[in-house]
Amino acid sequence: MVAALPLDTLRRLPKVLLHEHLDGGLRPATLLHLLRARGLPAPAADAAGLAAWFAARAHAGSLPEYLKGFGLTVAAMAEPAAMEQVAFEAAETARAEGCVLAEFRMAPLLLESDTVSAEAATEALLAGLARSALPCGLILCAMRHEPAERSERVAQLAQRYRGQGVVGLDLAGAEAGHPPGDHASALALARDAGLPITLHAGEADAAERVLEAAALGARRIGHGVRLGDWLATAEGRARLDAVRALGLHLELCPSSNVHTGAVPSLAAHPLAALWRAGISLSYHTDNPLMSCTSMSAEAALLMTHQGLTPADLGAMAVQAAEHSFLPDAVRLPALASLRAHAWA
Repeated sequence: MVAALPLDTLRRLPKVLLHEHLDGGLRPATLLHLLRARGLPAPAADAAGLAAWFAARAHAGSLPEYLKGFGLTVAAMAEPAAMEQVAFEAAETARAEGCVLAEFRMAPLLLESDTVSAEAATEALLAGLARSALPCGLILCAMRHEPAERSERVAQLAQRYRGQGVVGLDLAGAEAGHPPGDHASALALARDAGLPITLHAGEADAAERVLEAAALGARRIGHGVRLGDWLATAEGRARLDAVRALGLHLELCPSSNVHTGAVPSLAAHPLAALWRAGISLSYHTDNPLMSCTSMSAEAALLMTHQGLTPADLGAMAVQAAEHSFLPDAVRLPALASLRAHAWA
């Protein structure tokens, strides 16, 4: 194992965030304030207690259980002003963590109501991100358990707001029993429009889902942790050759993968083994509130439990920037800066 650098040092090192859900990253004080403003009950009386409540839930042990915490955050984000505040604070938190580029994601139809349209929700989120000095973009998520017609609406929304801050399309939500092919029509809309696609795959379902996602147009994979299963056999390692040949980039979220039961522990996570096998990947927070984490905390955990070095983490940041969906005007200068920076 490698001794982790102090968190203050890690915060100063440049990073790239590709995988964070806005409804999973509210600051506890903000969540408490928004719940009270809407007259909704909170499970704790103060921000510290609320953070402790999420910490106690972190080891839910399954993706469906882990996802239950989002009912609280989505309810708190019901008004456009709240959505804008949450997006702005997420970007500012990432900037304070040393991120030089960031992509956030949200399912706009989760925020739709009788008084707020999906368009208004998307515009509020984009307005919040635009207030931050951090170069960042928004990925719109369709929910994989919903009908294809709903995911098509999200793909159309993503096309409409492309060029205004939306940078891609995703499928999120409970994976088992909901393969990406169920949403082939929405993904075809995105492909035909040239909209970048990243899909959650190989998290709570088999590794084969990663190749299925790629066949449907995904350039990046949310999680893909089950690819570690292929490291154990010659046949599996040959299948990893296809992942490398496709140029796929994995957005791995170590703490979240433990909390959802995708892996039993940080030490058992396949991230380092996949990295050393030549798979393009990077590390991310997924849901900072639910998993009680940050980009710097994830970096420290990878050094302590995975034996990764500062040079490894710096190289991952470069690969993340190379695979970012952000416009070249902001992506390429950040990439040049990352390549010039020594994480040593």
